[in-house]
Amino acid sequence: MSLYLDHFGLREPPFRITPHTDFFFTGANRGPTLDALIYAITQDEGIVKVTGEVGSGKTMLCRMLLERLPENVETLYLANPSLSRQEILGAIADELGIPTDGKATHSLIRALQDALIARYAEGKRVVLLIDEAHAMPAESLEEIRLLSNLESKAAKLLQIALFAQPELDERLAATDMRQLRERITQHFNLAPLKQDDVAAYIEFRLRAAGYHGPNPFTAEAVTMIAKASEGLSRRINILADKALLAAYSRGTHQVSGNEIKLAAQDARFSPLKPKASFNPKPLLWGAAGASAVVLLAALLIGTSPSVFREADPNSTLALTPQANQTAQPGKRLQPVTLRSETQGQPASPDKIRFAPLTRQHFGQYDQWIEDAPNNHYFIQLLATDASQTGQIEGFLARANTVLDPSQIRAYRSSLSGRDRVGVIFGDYASREEAVEAMQSLPESIKAAQPFPRQVSKLR
Repeated sequence: MSLYLDHFGLREPPFRITPHTDFFFTGANRGPTLDALIYAITQDEGIVKVTGEVGSGKTMLCRMLLERLPENVETLYLANPSLSRQEILGAIADELGIPTDGKATHSLIRALQDALIARYAEGKRVVLLIDEAHAMPAESLEEIRLLSNLESKAAKLLQIALFAQPELDERLAATDMRQLRERITQHFNLAPLKQDDVAAYIEFRLRAAGYHGPNPFTAEAVTMIAKASEGLSRRINILADKALLAAYSRGTHQVSGNEIKLAAQDARFSPLKPKASFNPKPLLWGAAGASAVVLLAALLIGTSPSVFREADPNSTLALTPQANQTAQPGKRLQPVTLRSETQGQPASPDKIRFAPLTRQHFGQYDQWIEDAPNNHYFIQLLATDASQTGQIEGFLARANTVLDPSQIRAYRSSLSGRDRVGVIFGDYASREEAVEAMQSLPESIKAAQPFPRQVSKLR
């Protein structure tokens, strides 16, 4: 292996299939999805669901979530989906340090609630992360719904996040699952990478592993990898690793179509089975009163499939090393992954300088929020770190061209423990009116899955 690394000038293997958070790819909306998950878990009061095909990056996303959640969030992780409802309660109790001692179910639930209340009193939040949730027995899924009911007078005591294959959506569509379905307030999907994303992903992994030369993968090789992998990151890793090994064995530094053909023959991937059509509307509209976390909007509207942000000359942030991307004509674009100018930490709030359009919409929010009734609704379009000044300004500029600018507002909040900016739209007397308004939004914005939210959530 050392000869393999030396041959390409690599510090470590770039295409391992075991999740390594140093190799987390923020493109193809993975980075914004992570931010959205953190926001949902720290501010929402429902169950969060993340779905994706086998090898799409769900476990990596879960690992990143464990690293990035604020210090006041205590995480419980269940990797075995086949536990019975009693075993689930026992596993959670064990994670919380609660002795079970043969307790009956109702006694165990009461002990769990007491422990969660104690942590809530200390200012802590508890999050339960369940992997492979699509394989859970029906009774265990029902227990998850009941656990989501644990609450104090003011807030939910346990936040739950489900990571699953798309089969979970099919199970939730069943009539007997409607109660659990309506508890899920946030839905995220890790779609397979498109060809442009595959190219950026491969180069990012190489750079993260210490590679400094020109991209060894030819355009033909990337196209073949995208086709053979069907955009699944685990398959991309397997093919790229085998192809590099084949190139090394031939004494060449370039990976062409021949190496990819050999790698694909050796990998013997089965084609993904087409999924039955699934109507997501029951899940989307069941999210009443959800805290909208549509960070993806900023990257879906007016951008390429790869992740970019518009350059902000006034930003206090600098770029991390990133793979070269192809910008849209007429725009100066940079990768969205950012670091602070000081040791990789976010810029402090007092150093953030917002651009003119952002400041204008801050003012519009201040005027509106004074008199906006708590029971009214609005549409959340964006929520992101306040340090992302270029992203915020660029998003507002694009939104102003397709929406009524007077109805677009921006606010700043630190309720999640992080300095964040949200962009919202409209003012509606009921949730039904907000949903109806969402249906008439431009397709570019509807594609980002905006959510209705109540004014009371802002106060």
